[in-house]
Amino acid sequence: MPDYCSTDPEADSASTAPEIVVITGMSGAGRSEAMHTFEDLGYFCIDNLPPSFIGQLVDLAELPDSNLKRLAVVCDVRGHAFFDELAGEMAKLTERSMNLRVLFLEADDEVLLRRFKETRRRHPMCDDGRGLSDGIAAERAALEPLRRLATVIIDSSELRPNELHTVIRERFAEADSTGMAISVNSFGFKHSVPNDADIVMDVRFLPNPHYDPALRPLSGLDAPVVNFVMSRPETEAFLDKWFALLDAVMPSYVAEGKHHLSIAMGCTGGRHRSVALAEATARHLVDAGYQVTASHRDIGRDRAE
Repeated sequence: MPDYCSTDPEADSASTAPEIVVITGMSGAGRSEAMHTFEDLGYFCIDNLPPSFIGQLVDLAELPDSNLKRLAVVCDVRGHAFFDELAGEMAKLTERSMNLRVLFLEADDEVLLRRFKETRRRHPMCDDGRGLSDGIAAERAALEPLRRLATVIIDSSELRPNELHTVIRERFAEADSTGMAISVNSFGFKHSVPNDADIVMDVRFLPNPHYDPALRPLSGLDAPVVNFVMSRPETEAFLDKWFALLDAVMPSYVAEGKHHLSIAMGCTGGRHRSVALAEATARHLVDAGYQVTASHRDIGRDRAE
């Protein structure tokens, strides 16, 4: 298993300029959970901050005796008229050469509808008498310009709160000396392709352990399945070329200044082949000196690939 990312909340930023993360996105998509995660990562967090105050917060963080080096602010449509100022404030921060990242959280309409009905909360775009569906549609349209500015987009439709925490930590935990953190995730094509993956590798061409009754209830974390997958000549040939490709492209991603790279390995159900190969990929990248997190989205979803 690869080493998981670790963070030191007391660590100073490598840059003299404070790091600032703007958290925005759809109501009900997990902004509050995101803020709690950034608090755990050692960020100074403010919820529902009017955008015009962001610059003042950064000014305070830049004072010589300030210990505010990592900031996270939630700005969303609850600010109503103030929210329209957000794009302009982010442009000002970019001009100041701030270490700025924008996290945009989204979810499918039907998921947002269900979450609001379960919590019985009022949607912020329904104050004028709109129905919930119309309010979600209006918010999505209003947020589209900001979504295009986002540096990280996370779809929380199929994520439980603890899973959302893990994804955010993967994306924003401090990178190692290479300047880039990598997440390697397995998934099942039958459950959809992760929409935030930078590289998607389809491994359904390999022999499937599902058809061995003794292996079917196991997963790619179990030794019998690992042996089945890894001992195949097709797998050996694939890994030789796959690892050579990764070794060739990783330095260029680092040179381009990419903070995070997401690699998704997919098989049919996300239980056997993709899990074993995601683990192998993560180990290879750890051995190459990268900070790597491995996760398996669909490993427990069902028993069949």
